[in-house]
Amino acid sequence: MTVPEYNDTLEQSYKEICDSLQKVIKQNFSQAESKIWHGHPVWFLAGNPIVGYSKQKAGIRLMFWSGADFDELSLQIGTGKFKDASIFYNSIEELNHEDIIRWLEKSKVVQWDYKNIIKNKGVLKPL
Repeated sequence: MTVPEYNDTLEQSYKEICDSLQKVIKQNFSQAESKIWHGHPVWFLAGNPIVGYSKQKAGIRLMFWSGADFDELSLQIGTGKFKDASIFYNSIEELNHEDIIRWLEKSKVVQWDYKNIIKNKGVLKPL
C-alpha cells in the first residue's frame, strides 16, 4: 500500500486532512523516504522514523518520533520511555501549515535513534 492509497481508505473529511499533511510533508521534507509502516504512513531519514500520521478514535494523529524535545506547546508529549509528541486533527481547518513546517524543520535537527533501539537494548540515544 502507498501513502495515497492509505489516504483513500479514509472517510472524506479525514482523507482531506491526510492529503494535506502528505503534501506539506512531501514539500518540506523531500529528502525523507515514505512508506506504510505498522499500518500507517511514516517518513524516515536514514532509516530513522521521523514523522507519521494515523487514524485513531480521537481523529488524525500527526506524530513526531522525537517531538518531545521540540519545546512546542501544541504538541502533546507521549507517555512512556519514548520521545514522541503528537497533535490530533478532526477537520482540515484545524491544520496550521506554518506550525507543521516548523515542526518538520525541528525534526531534521532533533532526533533520537529509533533505528537502533533494539541494538541498544531498548535505550534511546540522541543522534
